[in-house]
Amino acid sequence: MTTHSFTPKHYFSTLGTHDFVLRVADGDTIVTTTLDAGGFDADRQRVHTGVNPMTGPFFVEGAEPGDTLAVRLDILRPNRRFGWSGVQLASNVMDPADVALLPPPPGFAEGSGEWDIDIEASTATLVLPKTKLGRLSLPMRPMVGCFGVAPPGGEAISTATSAAHGGNMDYKGFEAGVTVFFPVAVSGALFFIGDGHALQGCGEVCGTGIEISFDVQFTVSVLKKTICWPRAETETHILTIGNARPLDQALQHATSEMARWLQSEYGLDWVGAHTLMGQCVEYEIANVFDPAYTVACKMSRALLARIQGES
Repeated sequence: MTTHSFTPKHYFSTLGTHDFVLRVADGDTIVTTTLDAGGFDADRQRVHTGVNPMTGPFFVEGAEPGDTLAVRLDILRPNRRFGWSGVQLASNVMDPADVALLPPPPGFAEGSGEWDIDIEASTATLVLPKTKLGRLSLPMRPMVGCFGVAPPGGEAISTATSAAHGGNMDYKGFEAGVTVFFPVAVSGALFFIGDGHALQGCGEVCGTGIEISFDVQFTVSVLKKTICWPRAETETHILTIGNARPLDQALQHATSEMARWLQSEYGLDWVGAHTLMGQCVEYEIANVFDPAYTVACKMSRALLARIQGES
């Protein structure tokens, strides 16, 4: 197992079968950097003009179509003092009558809202706009908004959206310490990562989190099993991700993937898995701004361990 330090020279605003930037082995760790959603680096220089620029792709030896790529997010660390955010709720999350009263949107760009990022104190403090919030200071919770693998069929899918391959899911639970699983569709998996947020609420309802560039470290592993949608393991939960629009379709994908997981790896039969989910499942609306919405379906690991211990 090797640790690779990689300095990006170019970025992609699609996830697809692009030429890989680094070939790594199963079990290797990669240390690298990402740009923010607008293409700005750690020095606040704009080095890419597309949305949600991705670092990568990384070719993982041994990953073949039908396998699963496990990505452990070891470190997600903002690497500058400045973050930016949207300051107006998206029209699609508000009642139509209220949308008509909104002023023209300020734009999706650096400078809409400005935040001072204190990395040592792990806080984000509002600088602009000037509102009754004053200099509101919030604890940071760094998370990665857009990451995943190349989709099948030679597709190149915009980093503005998401699907079964991952992409712009904007789930605030994708933070350091979490392991995320992706269905592999091409040889080498071709893993991409970017779109760091210092903080974001559920749903990304202003169209952004606090957008910032990152120093990242992650570890990749190949699992010889097949999944349909992204999955993850946190310290407290297992979870599945559905990406689609309308919202109910995203929920359906996440729910079906969880039911499959409980049966294939936790030893539950069809009725048992469905009965347990009926009383104990948890959902989070991860994103309702992007072209595809994202829903996370969660189950308690402590509960599943208890059930397995009793069976």
